[in-house]
Amino acid sequence: MPTPQLPDEGERLQKVLAGAGVGSRRACEELIADGRVKVDGKVVSRLGTRVDPRTAVIHVDGKRVMLDDKVVHLALNKPRGVLSTMSDEQSKFGRARPTVYDYVAERSERLFHVGRLDVDSEGLLLMMNDGELAHRLTHPSYEVDKTYMAEVPGPVKPAVLRRLLAGVELEDGPVKVHKVRISDTLGQRAVLELVLHEGRKHIVKRLLAEVGHPVSRLVRTRFGPIRLGHQRPGTVRRLTSHEVADLYKVVDL
Repeated sequence: MPTPQLPDEGERLQKVLAGAGVGSRRACEELIADGRVKVDGKVVSRLGTRVDPRTAVIHVDGKRVMLDDKVVHLALNKPRGVLSTMSDEQSKFGRARPTVYDYVAERSERLFHVGRLDVDSEGLLLMMNDGELAHRLTHPSYEVDKTYMAEVPGPVKPAVLRRLLAGVELEDGPVKVHKVRISDTLGQRAVLELVLHEGRKHIVKRLLAEVGHPVSRLVRTRFGPIRLGHQRPGTVRRLTSHEVADLYKVVDL
């Protein structure tokens, strides 16, 4: 495949890649020479190729490289009792409640949250100023996995798990889980791990209530390829370049 014609102005591709944290200048030159780098969808193998980092879309080994350091991607471990909104309308009545904005208020970027968690739910909430990525992560057609741990009354019979996998009819239409398993038992309680593509309001709680196991605690532990891990409640961290690349890949960007 011939190398595409790219502008003579701009910065050398290996310099742009090195500046984005892909590797040393020498390592980036080897990636280019090996045909592992695409610019705007086309393989570039000529060293010295120049690109405009403001507009170029660059992939290395199929993963997009983030070039704009003004684009921010964050992970918040949302505590229970915090609203998934950037402002609380009740504050005008002097009854302001904690919101996710409180955890990023000192940042200069205009951020928004991706999807939401109920006020009494906990766990991973992505926040960013990357509109196209956020749109795709929440659009049903991309079927991005969301993993939850739900504490419910036990025991949970195998027939309930089969019903969840087969699909349950709710008032706003059918829903089924992609995966489900019993993660733990706590006396008369059980912890279910569920993976859904759905993002409808209160979907996990409504689904489990419908099959006779109302949720007493709900934690989102994963959103697509991003894991909550051991991140402490109420803390915010910036996603690594590899995590951002994985997010782009899962929604074909």
